Amino acid sequence: MTLPPFKLERYFAKYEFNTEFLLCSSDCEAMSIADLLAFESGAAEKFQNTWLGYTESQGSPVLRKEVCNLYTTMQPENILVHTGAGEAIYLFMHAMLKENDHVIVHTPHYQSLSQVAKGIGCQVSPWIAREENGWVLDLDELRHLMRPTTKAVIINTPHNPTGYLMSRADFDKLNKFVQQEKLLLFSDEVYRESEFDPSTRLPAACDYGEHAVSLGVTSKTYGLAGLRIGWIATKNKKVYENMAALKDYTTICNSAPSEFLAEVAMRNRQQLIDRNLGIIQSNVAIVDKLFTSHSSLFTWTRPQAGSMGFPKLLKGDIEEFCDDLVRKAGVLLLPGTMYDDSRNHFRLGLGRKNLPQAVERLEEYLSKTR
Repeated sequence: MTLPPFKLERYFAKYEFNTEFLLCSSDCEAMSIADLLAFESGAAEKFQNTWLGYTESQGSPVLRKEVCNLYTTMQPENILVHTGAGEAIYLFMHAMLKENDHVIVHTPHYQSLSQVAKGIGCQVSPWIAREENGWVLDLDELRHLMRPTTKAVIINTPHNPTGYLMSRADFDKLNKFVQQEKLLLFSDEVYRESEFDPSTRLPAACDYGEHAVSLGVTSKTYGLAGLRIGWIATKNKKVYENMAALKDYTTICNSAPSEFLAEVAMRNRQQLIDRNLGIIQSNVAIVDKLFTSHSSLFTWTRPQAGSMGFPKLLKGDIEEFCDDLVRKAGVLLLPGTMYDDSRNHFRLGLGRKNLPQAVERLEEYLSKTR
C-alpha cells in the first residue's frame, strides 16, 4: 500500500509551530492539565497515582462507560478507544474494505477519509457538497453514485471544513438508505455537540443500527487535542472485532495518563462544550463583521456547527494570498486546495481565543495590500 503525502498535515508541519496566529485551526482552545483536573475534587491526586503500565487494548472500562453517555443505546463493549481519530479511520478502512470495493465519500473532506481507501485499491466516488446549495448533500445524487460493488458511505457531520450540519430528515433518510442497501455507514462525528443551536443536534449514527460506525475524539469539540484519544462506537460485531484485531498491529493500547484525563473530560464535557461554544460564537460575530467590511473580497456560507468555516476569496489566487499573508503578517489560513477544492475557498478556524488579534492583524494586512 502506497499513500501520497497528506497535504494538509504537511502544510501545517511547515507553519504550525513558527507562525504567530493560526487562523485556520480545526480544534477548539486547549487547556492545561491543571485546569482540566480542577473540574473534579480529588482528580489531581488520582492523576498522580495513575499506574503507568499497559492499559486494556479496547480502552479502559471507566473511559468506555463515560463515552457511552454520548449515545443512547451504546454499551461499553460497543466502544473501541484509539490513539486519536486518525488511527480509527485507518483501521476501519483496512478492517472492512478490500481492493476493488467501491466507497462513496462526502466531499470536501479530511484527506484520510478517502485516501486510505484509495491506497487499499478501492474505487472512490466523491459525494459533493456544493456551496451554491448551502453545502447540503443531495440524497438523489447518492443514489446515482451507487454501484454493485459499493460497500460503504463515508460522511462527516458537523462538517470539516464547511461547518455544515445535515438536517434530521436527511440524516434519517441516509441511514434508512444505507440499511436498505446493506452498506456500512462510517459517520465522522468529531464535531458533534458543537452545534450553535443544540436543538439541531443529530442522533449518533451508531444509535440507528448495526450498519453504522460513529467516530469521536477529544480533540475538536472538547479542545483536548494533546490527549490523542479517539474512539469508534458501533453495534456491528464484525467491524468491532476486525478493528480490534488490527489495532494489535498499530498502537495495541492507549496512554494511561491520557485515558484518565479523557475520563475526567467526558464526565465534565458540558463545561468544555459551554466554554468552547462561547469562544466560537463570539468569534463568529467578529468574522461576520470582517466579511461584511470586505464583501468585495470575501464571501462565506455561515457555519451551523463546529469550529471552522470555509469562506471564499473573490479576487486573486487563494494559495498566493495565503502564502503572502503568512509571510508578511504572521497569520495562517489554510487554502482549500489542501482539500482538493479549486474554487478559491480557505479554511478559517473559529475555536481559538486569539482570533480577535489574528483578525486585527489580517485587517492591517488588507489595508496595506488591497
